[in-house]
Amino acid sequence: MYNDYKTHLDGIIKEIKEAGLYKNERIIVSPQGAEITLDTGQKVLNFCANNYLGLSNNKQLIEAAKAALDNHGYGMSSVRFICGTSDLHKELERKIARFFNTEDTILYAACFDANGGVFEPLLAEEDAIISDSLNHASIIDGVRLCKAQRYRYENANMEDLEKQLKLAQAQRFRLVVTDGVFSMDGNVAPLRQIVDLANKYNAMVMVDESHSAGVVGEKGRGVTELYNLMGQVEIITGTLGKSFGGAIGGFTTGKKEIIEFLRQRSRPYLFSNSIPPMVAAAGIKMVDMMTGTNELQDKLHTNAEYFISRMTNLGFDIKPTKSAICAVMLYDAKLSQEFAANLLDDGIYVIGFYYPVVPKGEARIRVQLSAAHEKEHLDKAIKAFEKIGKKLGVLKHP
Repeated sequence: MYNDYKTHLDGIIKEIKEAGLYKNERIIVSPQGAEITLDTGQKVLNFCANNYLGLSNNKQLIEAAKAALDNHGYGMSSVRFICGTSDLHKELERKIARFFNTEDTILYAACFDANGGVFEPLLAEEDAIISDSLNHASIIDGVRLCKAQRYRYENANMEDLEKQLKLAQAQRFRLVVTDGVFSMDGNVAPLRQIVDLANKYNAMVMVDESHSAGVVGEKGRGVTELYNLMGQVEIITGTLGKSFGGAIGGFTTGKKEIIEFLRQRSRPYLFSNSIPPMVAAAGIKMVDMMTGTNELQDKLHTNAEYFISRMTNLGFDIKPTKSAICAVMLYDAKLSQEFAANLLDDGIYVIGFYYPVVPKGEARIRVQLSAAHEKEHLDKAIKAFEKIGKKLGVLKHP
C-alpha cells in the first residue's frame, strides 16, 4: 500500500514546489533576538518572530530557568493530577490570574492545547459556539472536537455577530469566541461591542490573547485592558511562547468554576506532561518583570507606530492594525516568496504567507515588531522594503 501512497504524496509535493509554494525551513544557530545568525553564517535582522517584548534571550529569564534546573530538575515525567504538579506551576497560575485580573488559571503544554481542550468539556450538543471567521487554527480545531452547534460570523463584523447570536437563541448556553489580535492581519477584536452583544443576548465570551497579551493595552494586559474589560470576560486563553519569553506553554484563565471543571475533564491537560519546571520559573520571572515596569511595552508601541507609519508613507498596502503585526499585502503567492527571498539577501528575515495560511489571493509578508528592535534596525528594514518594492514593481519609481 505505501508504494501507492508514496506516489500520491510525491505528486502533491511536486505540484507544491512547481507552484513556488514549498515551505523551506531556515536554520538558526544563535539565540532568538533582533539579530540572528543562520547556519549559512549570514547575520540577519529578524522581523518575523513572535518575540514581541524581546524576552526570548532575556538574561533574567535564563537565570530563573537555570536556578529551576538546579532546584527542581529537568522535567516532571507526569501529568498534573498524578505527580506532575510543582510549587512553580501553582505560583505561575496564580500570577497569570492576577496579571489578567481573573479568578484562576490552568496551564497547558501550548495554547494550541488550551484551545483544543476548552470547548469539548464545557459545551454539549444543546449549546452553541459563535466564532469569528479569522480565529486561529487551534480554535477551529478545538471547536471541531465539540458537539455544540457552530455559528460563524464575519471577521470583527458586529452586525453579523448579532445575527448569529439571534439564531443561537435556540440553544441552551452560548459562547462567543474571538482572537484578541488576529495573527495574520494584526487587527484588534472590537471586544467592547462583543461583550455588549453577549450581554444583550445572554452569551459568554472567550478571548485568545496569544498575539495581544504583552502587546496591546497600556500595561500589556491585552484586549481586556485595552477596552477596560478586565475581569468581565469568562474565558481567556494565551501562550508563554510569544511575548512571555517565547519558549513553550499555554494557559486558560478565567472564572474559577470553569478552571476547576477543566482540571477534571480537559483532555490535553489530563493526558499531557506538565510544562518543565524551568519554563514555569521563567514564566514567574516574566510576570514579575512586566508587573514592575512598562518599559518594554512602551518601546514596542513606539517601534510599531514608527515602522507602520513609514511603510504606509512609502505606499505599501498595509492592513489596518493596532498591534505589533504589520501585514504588507502583496496578494500574489509567488511574489510574496520572491519578495521575502530578496529581503533575506539584504539581511532582513521575513516570511511570505499565502494559501492555505491566508485566503487565496491574500498573500502577504507579515512583519512583526519587537521591543528588541532599535531604530537603526527599523530603518534598515524600511530601506530594504523600499528597494525591493521598487525592484519588483510593488512600489512605483519616482
